[in-house]
Amino acid sequence: MILGAYIYILFELNFAVTVNGFPCKDAMAVTAEDFLLRGLDKAGDTSNMLGFVVTPASVMQLPGLNTLGISLVRLDFATPLGLNPPHTHPRATELLVVIEGTLLVGFITTNNTLISTKLEKGDVFVFPKGLVHFQQNIGSVNAVAISALSSQNPGTQQVAQTLFGASPPVDASVLAKAFQIDANLVQLLQNKFKFS
Repeated sequence: MILGAYIYILFELNFAVTVNGFPCKDAMAVTAEDFLLRGLDKAGDTSNMLGFVVTPASVMQLPGLNTLGISLVRLDFATPLGLNPPHTHPRATELLVVIEGTLLVGFITTNNTLISTKLEKGDVFVFPKGLVHFQQNIGSVNAVAISALSSQNPGTQQVAQTLFGASPPVDASVLAKAFQIDANLVQLLQNKFKFS
């Protein structure tokens, strides 16, 4: 019996149950703080090259989302032309609502058709799971949007960063042929997108 209790304790300490890589919290240790995130009313810092920032409310910031299959982000876009560059969420569909400003949004279908439109305050748009999509501020004021995602951990894969910032780098000849550009330009882009 003592050996059985020892194995049980060892199992509990070293093999916590996880979902999407996040440990499930003991139900007796759960507090209101696990379900609360403050600050989504605050604008993010868009003083970067893209004029864009994401403020997430996913399982990493809000442990109470674990196993619930949903998350949220605040998107801030500077004017002019703040851009959330082409990217994909491999594990989630995205439902975006514009809170302030005007956005040009779009996604590319699996038959390479661009589905794009202009959104104003109060408009809602859906980006299907796994499809490459983007948003850009085309208005005269900063834009704000909120997106709900159908996963506690949707993942984000930016197209340019993925292709030109991979480590180790994708061979320049592969990207040069794929994009029909000079290998020197590929190397320039790889240097620009290198992870620090």
